[in-house]
Amino acid sequence: MDKARILLVGCGGIGCMAALNLEYGGRAAVTAVLRSSYQIVKERGFTINSVDHGKVRGFRPTEILNSVPDVSQAGVTPFDYIICATKNMPDIGPPIADLIRPAVTPGHSTILLLQNGLNIEVPLFEAFPENAILSGISICGSSEPVTGTIEHTLHDELRVGPFRDEGDAADRARDFVARYGAGGRCTCHFDSNVAFSRWRKLLYNAVYNPVGALTDLDTGDMQLCPGLVDDVVRPAMKEIQAAAAAYGQYIEFENLIGEPLKAAKARQVQTPILQNLYSLARSYQWKVKAKRSA
Repeated sequence: MDKARILLVGCGGIGCMAALNLEYGGRAAVTAVLRSSYQIVKERGFTINSVDHGKVRGFRPTEILNSVPDVSQAGVTPFDYIICATKNMPDIGPPIADLIRPAVTPGHSTILLLQNGLNIEVPLFEAFPENAILSGISICGSSEPVTGTIEHTLHDELRVGPFRDEGDAADRARDFVARYGAGGRCTCHFDSNVAFSRWRKLLYNAVYNPVGALTDLDTGDMQLCPGLVDDVVRPAMKEIQAAAAAYGQYIEFENLIGEPLKAAKARQVQTPILQNLYSLARSYQWKVKAKRSA
């Protein structure tokens, strides 16, 4: 199997582990686009403390860039895969489609959204109708507490599948699964039911993520905080479950909470706690944006 040429946009905790697994398997050459960590990683590479790989010092993908390359320029080889591992926040920064547009080769590049949330694929299908678009759901504990240093504390498990089973999308997903898991240090599955998998992960993300951000508590402290689990966390999870069931699925704030709320409203499912979390998260986001622009 030849090495696939892969562009990785977003190389934080999750993105860096994706780059490491792909490079370690020997079936991919990764070009990583870094922003805040670009200079440090360029000079000394990533320092990674990993439950799967042990201590890794000086890790660098095949190529490191500080901006998305333009494949229309002479000498730039098209990318086989483009992985989007940035936070999905539609109200901040350029849309993902605009960010990766210079690197997309119509009819050739397969786009993998390694992000949480519902309906995140819709703008991509509109922007790139000739390209296969895949879902990537990561179950992996990994963060970047210090620029250029990755703390990987939970085994890397990734589920990859097509948002729409059209054309060769399923084949592209299976090809990526084989490349990602080639090194044997992670677990990578083909996902035949992307919608179910995304609703299922929302049970965790749509509740713990905003609660953690608003309270500045980790999940362990949330368990100890009087009333928080019984009054907020568990009821909110049940609301997600009810919305998913009404929408035909049993099981970053706009895609994590806003989209489930839209789905619930479309089926007349009452979600008062999620609505409160959404309003609080939106207010908190407004405050942060106001401070940064001051």
